[in-house]
Amino acid sequence: MNQYQKILVDLKKNPKKWLVTGVAGFIGSNLLETLLKNDQTVVGVDNFTTGHLENLQEVSDLVSNTQWKNFKFIEGDICNTDICINATKGIDFVLHQAAIGSVPRSIENPLFSNEVNISGFLNVLNAAKNENVKSFVYAASSSTYGDHTDLPKVEDKIGNPLSPYGLTKYVNELYADIFNRVYGFQSIGLRYFNVFGPRQDPDGAYAAVIPKWINLMLNQKEIFINGDGSTSRDFCYIENAVQANILAALAKPDANNNVYNIAVGERTSLNELVELLKESLKKNNFDYEKKSLYRDFRQGDVLHSLADITKAKLHLGYDPQFNVKLGLLNTVPTYIEKIS
Repeated sequence: MNQYQKILVDLKKNPKKWLVTGVAGFIGSNLLETLLKNDQTVVGVDNFTTGHLENLQEVSDLVSNTQWKNFKFIEGDICNTDICINATKGIDFVLHQAAIGSVPRSIENPLFSNEVNISGFLNVLNAAKNENVKSFVYAASSSTYGDHTDLPKVEDKIGNPLSPYGLTKYVNELYADIFNRVYGFQSIGLRYFNVFGPRQDPDGAYAAVIPKWINLMLNQKEIFINGDGSTSRDFCYIENAVQANILAALAKPDANNNVYNIAVGERTSLNELVELLKESLKKNNFDYEKKSLYRDFRQGDVLHSLADITKAKLHLGYDPQFNVKLGLLNTVPTYIEKIS
């Protein structure tokens, strides 16, 4: 039994009260599912800008009636300070996931990204501080590494941001540090690397690559690759990210006031990803043989991304159980179900 499994056993015996912001989103709804299945009490906040009611409905179908009654939903915006104050009342642990999480969207509308990702973050952080919660974990991002070219990415070596989104997530880290030094309020930031899995939205102009490509393949449409396909990412299955959040919330005091890379530590090129997706589809009796179409590299993106996860392993007990191949095998069937 690893550290994560031990924590889940202990939580079932000693339930806590959690706040999940962005609870109707991809990562938020997966956190909600795990927490409720382990008999925790959860308050969730979302305004459905990027989250979906159907994600919450899906979670309700996956947990017992008793577990679902442990969930309180607040429809509201984290840019509203009263919403944040109300949501944090009596909370033990905060898992802050709400954000406008798209590089191209931030380039098109930097003001909106700034409002939600910085002002909204500050509202939640300040409310949590005033409520004196036991721990505050927030979604940071690998976009913080910006134009720093070294691989693998190590937490204390970052470059200049390449997009308004990357800048907003770095400002989150700076605010978290200031709140520790000025107020003694401790937190942990998780720099996610390309998280994917069930309930990730495949639609819209800002959809992430894996759900978007699965959706296109299932509809026998061509996929477009930005650049020549050699661009690589450290794709991280959602269960690894859920594990990291819960480990961070229950981490020892000396792990606080840090940021941690949350990934697998393996690099996959976009060309390799196409083949892995085809393979996963084939195992589900679905053939896709169309050739990829290539176009210009996208502004604001980085060429390569690979995480060093040593720090998270050492200080959080992080132990990712899913590489990209295994994650895709778990993910693809959930999208097939939705079209069948």
